[in-house]
Amino acid sequence: MSRRKTERLLNLVVCLLATRRYLTAEQIRRAVPGYPDSDEAFKRMFERDKEELRELGVPLEVGSDQQGGGGEEIGYRIPPQAYELPDIHLTPDEAAVLGLAARVWRRASMAEAASGALLKLRAAGVETDVPNGVGIEPRVSTGEPAFPALWEAVRDGRPVAFDYQGIGRTSVARRHLDPWGVVSRRGRWYVVGFDRDRDEQRVFRLSRIVGDVKTIGPAGSVTVPEGVDVRRIAFDWGDPVSEPRPATVRLRAGAAQGPRRWARDVRPVEDGAWDEATLTFRDAERFAPYLARFADDVVVLDPPDLREAVIHQLKSVLAADTPRTAHGAAQGAAPEAVSGR
Repeated sequence: MSRRKTERLLNLVVCLLATRRYLTAEQIRRAVPGYPDSDEAFKRMFERDKEELRELGVPLEVGSDQQGGGGEEIGYRIPPQAYELPDIHLTPDEAAVLGLAARVWRRASMAEAASGALLKLRAAGVETDVPNGVGIEPRVSTGEPAFPALWEAVRDGRPVAFDYQGIGRTSVARRHLDPWGVVSRRGRWYVVGFDRDRDEQRVFRLSRIVGDVKTIGPAGSVTVPEGVDVRRIAFDWGDPVSEPRPATVRLRAGAAQGPRRWARDVRPVEDGAWDEATLTFRDAERFAPYLARFADDVVVLDPPDLREAVIHQLKSVLAADTPRTAHGAAQGAAPEAVSGR
């Protein structure tokens, strides 16, 4: 919808809400900016505008202020009582839940929407604060770059496409998905939907989406099948990352005591400056920050996804401008591997 048309429709709604009597087409033409001078052009445009308002759910009422007799000229108005939202009535428990939900999203990408909703409730006289707040408040983090685009796609019912890097893979694959919902599970975010490439329902972890998420279809073209429980699919999904995996690392001789405590198959390397060991981990993205704490005393050799996760962690450290850790990571890294503190 063009800006000019939007302004005209808004002015039309305001005009018809502000009057207690029916306004004729000619009165509307003079009062609402944006209508053409030509009678025929005005008639066509006004008919389209009336249909547009009805499609938007605006209760456009047709009638006349004259009582009885013929020759009555048809007029239009919008009854305020039919257009305005009813009063909001919430129980204290319901209001408390809404207030808690807004605090949950306070530091996430949904914070602005949550704050706006809370402000509107308070403006309507609904008290949403919990008088006796709990000692610990939950927080939802949606720092994943793919979250906003996927949330909007789910909201609007639009299919999406994105590049996805699977477990243990160094390359990405293009995915085409009808998104049904975005779910948080064990501190991670997942999108659930119908994978058009695999022709089956799938779950994708948002942190493994590379680059931008693109919409590839019109709004309303994706609907959640009847009986589908998106949260259950996400929670029941067998995430292969939960299975233990080995990692081959090098530990500087006499250093990296933390990883050494639970490393196995520790063996010295030829030059004597390093030991090579096997560590067991479940999640590369959670394990990488731990290894990154040891700076140039730990070198990740394998698997590739853990190595890439440590690289990403070190780049984040550099971006955060922490000189001590960044210097160690940059100067002490072996050229054929990645180091982490």
